[in-house]
Amino acid sequence: MTNRRTNPKVDEFISKSKKWKSEYEKLRNIVLDCDLTEEFKWMHPCYTFEKKNIVLIHGFKEYCALLFHKGALLQDAHGVLIQQTENVQAARQIRFTNVQEIVGLETILKDYIYEAIEVEKSGLEVNFKKHSDFIIPEELQNKFDEIPALKTAFDALTPGRQRAYILHFSAPKQSKTRESRVEKYMQQILSGKGLND
Repeated sequence: MTNRRTNPKVDEFISKSKKWKSEYEKLRNIVLDCDLTEEFKWMHPCYTFEKKNIVLIHGFKEYCALLFHKGALLQDAHGVLIQQTENVQAARQIRFTNVQEIVGLETILKDYIYEAIEVEKSGLEVNFKKHSDFIIPEELQNKFDEIPALKTAFDALTPGRQRAYILHFSAPKQSKTRESRVEKYMQQILSGKGLND
């Protein structure tokens, strides 16, 4: 270990944590042992190698996790990586509910971190689905046919905003629900706004 500089923003994040404080501290120590640079991004401790994101520590209600930014490219020899949702393409998590789990996996965690650093050094990239790979739900297509200005406004949105709408509109099983979602967000699309704007 050559560099163990800590970031004051991460100190503050951990000290203010109401839940997972001891888990965060243990994960932090493990990651810092791997010679990564500690930063604070997206309101969470983030660890980088030559300015490239490797892992992030974050917590949820039911678990805390070590998130590998390019986890989809890791071998996952121990079968511990979890894809948060089916729409997450690159990142993978290892989840914990207590410090003992972290301690028990410490050697494996370091192996995964070193592998993630090697992935970054090699220049490997995740092959993301292209926007065209996402299927426009029939209910949205019907509205495009009915209101050409809606199609024009939708096409003017960023690919990420388009994808968010497509995924949101496609999620319900019933056509009626999909239709009501499209209706609900039509004005927002026409105003050039994304799903969460």
